[in-house]
Amino acid sequence: MDSLIYNTPNILIVDDVESNLYLLTEMVRNAGYIARPVTNVKQAIAAIKSLPPHLILLDVSMPEIDGFEFCTMLKNSASTRDIPVIFISARNSTENKINGFKLGAVDYIEKPFEVEEVTLRINTHLKIYKMQQEFEVYNKKLYKIINDQMHKIYEEQKNILYALAKLTAKRDNFKPNHLECVGKNSKLLALSLQLTANYSDEISNGFINTIELAAPLHDIGNVAISDSILLKRGKLTPSEMEIVRTHSNIGANTLQEIYTNSENNEFICMAIDIARYHHENWDGSGFPKGLAGEEIPLCARIVSLIDVYDILHSERSYRPAYPHEECLEIINQESGKKFDPNLVEIFNKICNQLRK
Repeated sequence: MDSLIYNTPNILIVDDVESNLYLLTEMVRNAGYIARPVTNVKQAIAAIKSLPPHLILLDVSMPEIDGFEFCTMLKNSASTRDIPVIFISARNSTENKINGFKLGAVDYIEKPFEVEEVTLRINTHLKIYKMQQEFEVYNKKLYKIINDQMHKIYEEQKNILYALAKLTAKRDNFKPNHLECVGKNSKLLALSLQLTANYSDEISNGFINTIELAAPLHDIGNVAISDSILLKRGKLTPSEMEIVRTHSNIGANTLQEIYTNSENNEFICMAIDIARYHHENWDGSGFPKGLAGEEIPLCARIVSLIDVYDILHSERSYRPAYPHEECLEIINQESGKKFDPNLVEIFNKICNQLRK
């Protein structure tokens, strides 16, 4: 019996006139459906909560709450708005019919009604409702398939980019976990900034998670710089320095080509800003565009500070690693010049928690 109830369409019939209710109930049962007759809206609401109907036959003229008002209630609720409603009424004026359709009813049948007409319209609207339900299920499945494929593409893109970034880091003789440290510490600084009044609105949880993923790609453009320049032990010439500076745009443009087909990928979008602007300075003396202050995207300002700290604290081919205290001294000397002073202030408070 339970299987029959859930597999056979059930139709809720709402009419305060006993004779009409009996006649409609017989019609529904003879058509092969489960009839659920009630005499008022209160009973109808209870019936819907117990088991949502596949269709509602609704009288317009009823005491307390009439059919039009009840239909409005149904269409304003997310749980019942998709249930098809057919008005059955002695009010056969054009105005009433138009009002019924405006409220969201799928049909309007006049009393006295013909059995064949009512049965035909019920069958038609149940078929339409079933098709709509199947279409929604299909759309959900299709959305999941597309979403899964897009996620797979994003993951593949990210893995390829990380591989290139790691290759670049190895060529530049960074410590093995440099990229991981930049990502983790950028996330820690962003999280700390979120807890302050100045940045609570600008830094969301999504921003914090994304910067950890995007920060390691900051120097990906270095893959295009020759070893003779990138690994040079002595001071770079002005022309060599100009070549090195091109890595910001090279990295950003490479990521931009991916972003062209990934407009909704926040990871790629932030990675572009970081790659292009992480060498911009707070006082406007940086490159590639000479941006100053808050013109520089916040994500790039964060990564710039964290990247320099990690480089200072790492051994390079041309010098030993600086002690932690000396790293802090250098960074604080650059506050308001190279670095955002607000970020430096927070950085000083969390520097002992940074991942080494």
